[in-house]
Amino acid sequence: MASIFPVLLVFVITVSLMTLAALFTPKGPQQVTIRTALMLALASCYLMWMVTYLAQLHPLICMCLLPLIVEEELTHIRSCSTCTFTGKGMTT
Repeated sequence: MASIFPVLLVFVITVSLMTLAALFTPKGPQQVTIRTALMLALASCYLMWMVTYLAQLHPLICMCLLPLIVEEELTHIRSCSTCTFTGKGMTT
């Protein structure tokens, strides 16, 4: 079972980068815009990474469900030229 440690570690790194972006944004008329853009970009990157990471930990479709697929879908998979069906899973 995977731990929550990587998610929390990357979260702490992201929050620290957001804090640095807020503190060290150069003064000027566009300071708030630059600060907001940097913080939103960091938050978006973190959320995309977290969703991808968690989706790999808990996939929606498991290879153990492969025998439950109807026969015509298996026929299509077997006839596909880009992948080969071995019975235990698909390989490219």
